[in-house]
Amino acid sequence: MTTHQIDTLLVEDSGGATGDAVLCIHGLGGSSNFWSPVMEAFGDRRVIRPDLAGAGRSATPDGLSIAAHVAGLIGVLDVLGIDRVHVVAHSMGTIVAQHLAVEHPTRLRSLALFGPLAAPPEPAREATRNRARQARQGAAAMQEIADAICKAATSAETKADRPVVLALVREQIMRQPAEGYALNCEALAAAEPARIEDLAIPVLLVTGDEDGVGTPAGTAVLAARLKDVRSFVLQGCGHWTTYEKPFECRRLLADFYR
Repeated sequence: MTTHQIDTLLVEDSGGATGDAVLCIHGLGGSSNFWSPVMEAFGDRRVIRPDLAGAGRSATPDGLSIAAHVAGLIGVLDVLGIDRVHVVAHSMGTIVAQHLAVEHPTRLRSLALFGPLAAPPEPAREATRNRARQARQGAAAMQEIADAICKAATSAETKADRPVVLALVREQIMRQPAEGYALNCEALAAAEPARIEDLAIPVLLVTGDEDGVGTPAGTAVLAARLKDVRSFVLQGCGHWTTYEKPFECRRLLADFYR
């Protein structure tokens, strides 16, 4: 495993043995570690895991947008000399991934989207902007955000049986740079759907039955817009899919790539 700094992004590179590569895109409040529980599913492929701008160990720019994330990821692939990739993404990252696929169709082999959404529903946009304002109040506010997300975005089963998952989600969010998190909230709030109807690549959609962001109903609507799609709803699962149901996610990914 090698860690690169590419422009302002910190990027983990497994340097796999085959010509195939996988680009992993985490969601709001996440980092490259969101994909650690499912790494075995990628086999001996090369796996590229950046911390997005404003998240994790990557620098916080002056402004952020979905388009800026797309451009940054294309820049990573160009610097690493990777022509085509399988893309796996979570939450806000699934919006980035859809725009990446539409704007750079020759660069993608497949899409695997966890907790997917086309864009935030209108009521969620103002709530996400309010969260950005809250995050800018600093560390205590980030702790409050983390506690609220643990409560609202994980399943009842996770809360009852998987305290380590709650601790992990809480830690991920509390360790985000407050301004970077706020900018990513604003990027998400401004996101618009990509025109995915003409995508010719295979797509995997995975969500939880208790996911209030990438809802089962919203995932079904997304699936209906795609030509080549496999869609699954995991029982007893909220929005933090690979943390809450790691073995199930790993199996679905491995089957998809097989």
